[in-house]
Amino acid sequence: MPTTITLKGIPDDVYEQLRSSAEANRRSLNSEAIACLETVLLPKKTTALEHLAKAREVRLSLKRGAFKPEDIDRFKRLGRS
Repeated sequence: MPTTITLKGIPDDVYEQLRSSAEANRRSLNSEAIACLETVLLPKKTTALEHLAKAREVRLSLKRGAFKPEDIDRFKRLGRS
């Protein structure tokens, strides 16, 4: 059974971000707050196979030869800094 809570003392910048996010997602402030809480508190567990499938999907979406080996090496180094 759903429960009702009241949030007090929300910082202005957090409120504005929530309001902006709610508008972008076409949700009420309440629905957006619930969605944010669910994302943080109830994260979806993904398996290694799901990660692999997603990586393959991304790889297949890239145009063949779009990146040269030196580009890929540069991207890897940037990701580690």
